[in-house]
Amino acid sequence: MQVVRIRDAKAGFSALVAAAEGGQPTTISRHGKPCAMVVPFGDGQRLYATAKLDLPSYLLGMPEPLETERDPTPMRVLEL
Repeated sequence: MQVVRIRDAKAGFSALVAAAEGGQPTTISRHGKPCAMVVPFGDGQRLYATAKLDLPSYLLGMPEPLETERDPTPMRVLEL
C-alpha cells in the first residue's frame, strides 16, 4: 500500500483516484501520521454499506416526536 503526504495527495489527487480505480488503496498522512485513505469504490461500499431505511425506522429516527391529532369521534358500526 502506498503512503502519500497530504501535500502530495492534493497535487496528485487524480492519480490517487486512478490508483483506487485500479484496485490500489492509498494512505494519506499528515505530519507522518495516517489520517485518511483513498480506497476502491467497491471496498468503501462494502465497509460502509448504506442501509435502506423503511418508513417505521425513518419515523422513529426523527429528532422530535411526531405530533398527530386523533379524531375523537367513535368508529362507525359495520353490518356484515
